[in-house]
Amino acid sequence: MLVTILIIAAIATTVGFILYKKGDQDGDGDVDLKDIKSSAKKEVREVKKRVKRVKEELKDVGDAIKEVADQAGDIVDAAKGKSRKGRKPAAKKSAPKKK
Repeated sequence: MLVTILIIAAIATTVGFILYKKGDQDGDGDVDLKDIKSSAKKEVREVKKRVKRVKEELKDVGDAIKEVADQAGDIVDAAKGKSRKGRKPAAKKSAPKKK
């Protein structure tokens, strides 16, 4: 019972602090539902932007992990003595002859 009361008090304190910090958004001198909606819209935009960036980074990390897995297989093959896979070195060009 005491734990429940403490949790409810903590939530109420957190909400009050957030409202105090956000303050009056529309300039009418009080914190009301309009202010909360205005703040919420701004926060939603910011969260959506961050989620998009996190998705991009996760995709990049996934691609990098796949590349590392491919390279690890090549290391095992090299340790076994197999020839190198992948691009072959370009043929060396001979220097033009001087006259």
